[in-house]
Amino acid sequence: MSIITLTSDFGTKDHFVGSLKGKIVSQYKEAILIDITHHIDHFNIFEARYIVESMYKNFPKNTIHIIAVNTEITNGIEHLIMQWEDHYFIAADNGILNALAEKKKPQKIGQINIHNRFDEPSDLTIFAAVACHLAKGANMNVVSKEIQNLNEFNAINVQISNDLSELKGSIIYIDHFGNCISNITQKMFDDFVKGKNFEIRIRNKNIKRIHKSYADFKETPTKTLKEFEGDYLALFNDSGYLEIAIYNGNPSSTGSASSLLGLKFRDVISIKLIS
Repeated sequence: MSIITLTSDFGTKDHFVGSLKGKIVSQYKEAILIDITHHIDHFNIFEARYIVESMYKNFPKNTIHIIAVNTEITNGIEHLIMQWEDHYFIAADNGILNALAEKKKPQKIGQINIHNRFDEPSDLTIFAAVACHLAKGANMNVVSKEIQNLNEFNAINVQISNDLSELKGSIIYIDHFGNCISNITQKMFDDFVKGKNFEIRIRNKNIKRIHKSYADFKETPTKTLKEFEGDYLALFNDSGYLEIAIYNGNPSSTGSASSLLGLKFRDVISIKLIS
């Protein structure tokens, strides 16, 4: 049996997710299908990059990951298989897989070339067929032509000011709790701050320390942890990215970091060195 994970921007109202699963189990009934999320913001490859980079390591080697976000073939954009750290990723060559390839050279990249085998070669049909082929233990060369590199991709970059006093990043993902994840990694932060005093500046809020956890507040005889609810905090999450949150914030009632600060995708977050 093989594990096939599914990540998409399909949502759950329509039939697309069910159709993809149907195509897979019709060809390989033994497949174990695991939904990662189907609520990536429409065509948002940056969100998909973050989700894929965050989730793959929780699965065993030889897991097959279908990333069905912005999958349409256009001029210069083809369907790919990428073997990376003994996992297989099936996606369009639109930048989603670059986050992994930039960390470590892929074992193999293949441009999928079986479209002419189908009367109606939809993206779902192709991705399902390739996933089942791999799940059965077959070689990726049978369904793809090996290539050397992914397309170049214009990522949202982290920048350092000319006077070396400020590092600027951007919000790349807002989770279910309204926590705002930036593209600033812990390594970037440590290399920039180097033990100096700093402020994390985001809209009208300044945060002067990194929390070890969401509940990392100093209780006193006169102030319990409960009384810190609603306070802002910054921490490095499980994926190693700087995150802005509110302790026990609730998007549906008291508010979240995203709603209370008015933050959205691509908004700026900066680290400012202070004397």
